Amino acid sequence: MSESVNVSIIYYSSTGNVYSLAQAAVEGAEKAGAQVRLRKVAETTPQEVINTRDEWVQHLRDTADVAEVHLDDVEWADVVLFGTPTRFGNPASQLRVFMETTGPLWFQGKLAGKVYSAFTASNTPHGGQESTILALANTFYHWGGVIVPPGYTDPVQFQSGNPYGTSHVAGEGAPGDVTLQAARHQARRAVEIAAAIKAGTTA
Repeated sequence: MSESVNVSIIYYSSTGNVYSLAQAAVEGAEKAGAQVRLRKVAETTPQEVINTRDEWVQHLRDTADVAEVHLDDVEWADVVLFGTPTRFGNPASQLRVFMETTGPLWFQGKLAGKVYSAFTASNTPHGGQESTILALANTFYHWGGVIVPPGYTDPVQFQSGNPYGTSHVAGEGAPGDVTLQAARHQARRAVEIAAAIKAGTTA
């Protein structure tokens, strides 16, 4: 990769599945030669609700050292990948809260021209995965972003089966090898497209 590419991978995860996808995306982006920041959004769920699920409590402990996202992480990036569980076919509110703070960057035109992509998880098959990714794309349109889905651009996509973005069925357990490969490919592809865009604009 001749052009240096900065990647921010911004996610929300309650019990760790989306976090696993985010980690795989970090691996894919770094392998493609990018500088990568992994950032979580702030947890806004009341503690008494979190305490109803042991795995939720444990995941918060396990990821206490992951830095929370700030607007600088978006401004710095050439590529932004967003990860979220699906909530009734939409992104989690925690992620939306952060995205709705980006108005100042949008107003200054600092969100336009970046590459955006998204990944998700749901508890059941077809549990709103595609609609969640498409809902995020609505925001990317407003930002003037370049939306880069994985499509069927790698053999793993014919196994994972979602051209919109990497997705996982949490009810089947932790993300398996195919899903993690798909997340790595998605990030790598986003980096490659961003590098090509940067090369074209600086030529």
